[in-house]
Amino acid sequence: MQVKNTETQQKVIVVPSGRLTNFRKKFMKSWQLYVFLLPALTYFIIFHYIPMYGVQIAFKDFYATMGIMGSPWVGFEHFERFFNSYYFWRILKNTLALSIYQLCLFPLPIIFALMLNELGNGAFKKWSQTLTYAPHFISVVVVVGMIIAFLDPTTGIVNHIITQFGGEPVKFLTSPNWFRHIYIWSGQWQGLGWGTIIYLAALAGVNPELLEAAKVDGATRFQRIIHINIPTILPTVIVLFILNFGSFMSVGFEKVLLLQNTLNSETSDIIQTFVYESGLLKGQYSFAAAVGLFDSIINIILLITVNHIARKVSENSLW
Repeated sequence: MQVKNTETQQKVIVVPSGRLTNFRKKFMKSWQLYVFLLPALTYFIIFHYIPMYGVQIAFKDFYATMGIMGSPWVGFEHFERFFNSYYFWRILKNTLALSIYQLCLFPLPIIFALMLNELGNGAFKKWSQTLTYAPHFISVVVVVGMIIAFLDPTTGIVNHIITQFGGEPVKFLTSPNWFRHIYIWSGQWQGLGWGTIIYLAALAGVNPELLEAAKVDGATRFQRIIHINIPTILPTVIVLFILNFGSFMSVGFEKVLLLQNTLNSETSDIIQTFVYESGLLKGQYSFAAAVGLFDSIINIILLITVNHIARKVSENSLW
């Protein structure tokens, strides 16, 4: 009798848990999908997770000859240096100003998608989509070159139009007051059409029976948009809004750097350009890593906070 109990206990120990068994069954049933997922996981592990090992140089006085482990530990010295510097508030203000400005224009792709969805002429709709998607595939360097050519005070077409109407040429590219408008609206022109793709895909899921029933009940087109289309795409809007906060402080670095000059640096100095100058140009790797880590921490806090608020207010969130 004791032997049987022992054997029974051994069998219980050997038998895997139900959760593990279910995972094995699901894996064997759809292992092809996991194979397709493997390249993406490999990419994120190699290029996003493994490099996190180097974050510790933000807390060290890093020397390339000594390596990461051999460099002396200095704690929060680089963070204190950044927070106490005279340029801290200026670059923080400029970064927040650009981020908030860009966030205020978040509804534009939604409005544009709703407008495209209401177009009845199929050929004109396709032409409009192609015309608005095309700028997304233009290089940032080419876009900046176009901006410089159009806004040049002597040869630019914009200043030619201004002078034709009796105005004086405006030095857009060297004016701190114009930098934010140029950066944000050129970005909207480049990314507006591409940003509508997800919303158009969500609008494709609108139940046509609801629209037909609303028409029968006498609902106007605007009422159908407000009470049917927008509630349908609202979960997608909330998720993308949360994701935007995940990169709230990460303003596009390349275009800012290309448009920046000594005359507009009052409003064009942001955290990303400061990290580039400190780390790559001046060789202050630990200090630049500390500033970049500060930026990432702010983004993570905002992402978690906004996701928590969205989960409390509505049923839609990232997790």
